[in-house]
Amino acid sequence: MNASALDRFGAAYWMPLKEVKMRMISVLMAGAVLASCTTGPPAPTRTAQKQQEFQQLLNGKIAGAPVSCLPHYRSGDMRVIDDDTIAFKDGSSRVYVAHMQGGCSNLGSGSYALVTRQYGSADLCRGDIAHVVDTLNGFTVGSCVFGDFVPYVRPGRG
Repeated sequence: MNASALDRFGAAYWMPLKEVKMRMISVLMAGAVLASCTTGPPAPTRTAQKQQEFQQLLNGKIAGAPVSCLPHYRSGDMRVIDDDTIAFKDGSSRVYVAHMQGGCSNLGSGSYALVTRQYGSADLCRGDIAHVVDTLNGFTVGSCVFGDFVPYVRPGRG
């Protein structure tokens, strides 16, 4: 191949090949970045003390069918188990367990409070938004959404 043929075909052939390689690298890097962002959320951390409290709340109780609203909600009956799990006591024979969607970051740490607002109803229902508030400075630090409420009832009591 003579020099004039290389000049005529070489630049036209090698330039697109180099461009294809560069674009391929860009696509691979973008894919790696996206893949790193799609990892699942970390599993909720539950202390041994909170795990024991949760087991005591459910001790001797059987799970029922999930319900979409808590029939009568009193904030004093709420127990935070971890960032994703909240239990509501209803006397000694019934406990409702809600798994939060989105996870209430640091709710289980003790220095944060869960704040809910009901509009039009006093019931707490699936889909209601809860805000996590730092109790030391009053700032909202996150939010999450209530899922279904699973009732746990002692057998023989409805």
